Amino acid sequence: MIAIGGVIGAGLFVGSSSGIAAAGPGILVSYALVGVMVVLVMRMLGEMAAAHPTSGSFSAYADRALGRWAGFSIGWLYWFFWVVVMAVEATAGAVILEGWVPAVPRWGWALIVMVVLTATNLVSVGSYGEFEFWFAGIKVVAIAAFIVLGGLAVLGLLPGSHQKPVGLANLTAHGGFLPHGPGAILTGVLLVVFSFMGSEIVTLAAGESKHPQRAVTKATNSVIWRIAVFYLGSIFIVVTMLPWNDKAILERGSYVATLDVIGILHAGQIMNVIVLTAVLSCLNSGLYTASRMAFSLGRRGDAPKSFAHTSTHGVPRAAILSSVAFGFLAVFFNYKWPDTVFAFLLNASGAVALFVWLVISFTQLRMRRIILRENPDKLVVRMWLFPYLTWATILMIVFVLAYMLTDPSGREQLTFSGLVAALVVAVALVRDRLGSGRSDTAGRP
Repeated sequence: MIAIGGVIGAGLFVGSSSGIAAAGPGILVSYALVGVMVVLVMRMLGEMAAAHPTSGSFSAYADRALGRWAGFSIGWLYWFFWVVVMAVEATAGAVILEGWVPAVPRWGWALIVMVVLTATNLVSVGSYGEFEFWFAGIKVVAIAAFIVLGGLAVLGLLPGSHQKPVGLANLTAHGGFLPHGPGAILTGVLLVVFSFMGSEIVTLAAGESKHPQRAVTKATNSVIWRIAVFYLGSIFIVVTMLPWNDKAILERGSYVATLDVIGILHAGQIMNVIVLTAVLSCLNSGLYTASRMAFSLGRRGDAPKSFAHTSTHGVPRAAILSSVAFGFLAVFFNYKWPDTVFAFLLNASGAVALFVWLVISFTQLRMRRIILRENPDKLVVRMWLFPYLTWATILMIVFVLAYMLTDPSGREQLTFSGLVAALVVAVALVRDRLGSGRSDTAGRP
């Protein structure tokens, strides 16, 4: 369920509206392109994770294949990304909860949400898994119901409805399938690419499962249908049911507007419950992911040694508390300086997803040779058409990064993210040069 729910983030429910407005029905192509890229990256990651399951995942593999500087850099960047996401999700959840219970101020709800999920993660990894199981279950049921209801409405088969079949007219009737031209597909890619971040969490969680190799293999093999059904399926329903330029899509959100057209009562409140679930799921996973990455960095000597200590239940409490402390600080920045300090944090973490996918791709090129040399029997998941699809993925990611320079908001994200990444890499190289920290083989997968 972590694998299934991992691809359904709050960004799908909230962020799809701007993508549809920018690219029209052609947003389906944007989602498909990013989906293909994510499938390829997950296949590469699955190959490495099945051979060497570890809570450090790609950071530990980069350490082994590319050098200590690479594992240090991508590990801390990924940690930084999820700490900022925790603040974003806590604030988003607080906005919804304040609307239901205005007696509690927004900052109070953010605090409550953070404290509850921190306590859950501190108990045991089983508690995290249990919460994420139910969060993911609600998201999956909601998306599946949305697709079924929307499909019936498109065909005019919705029980109790006298609405004529919508058909596929909205895909081409309002300026064509690409009303803003083919270039809008790439603009759509920039808007939707970050809603896919989180797919790789399953490879971190697998390291703490009973049968990690089997869990990773199953999860990575199913990523294709997960993306096809949940992303492409639900977005197809939206752009089929509504004209892409319908103002309701931006005003009320793409999913709420679609539910209204279908005739679902209280669609706004229903979607608020689902979005809140997605937000809590993302926050829960963000805390888990940040803490496990900090734990792995601690084991490898790239973070304080206390991060690598675990409780009797196997929980890295110091790593969790340190991660959530920075999460609380980021929430404070969001309330105190939303347009300056927090805006910088958002931009500085904006392109980290693409950096992570790029490092995974380069790592897999080297790890394949290492696995074949040391224990070829562990290569139970193989990247398709290696190394050609790996290099194709690298070129796709580099192209998206280059295209970000042509978009004002994308350029700002890439600039700030690049500066932070350069700073972290510089620190890593200096540490390597000084020879501080652990030995070369400590904590490696």
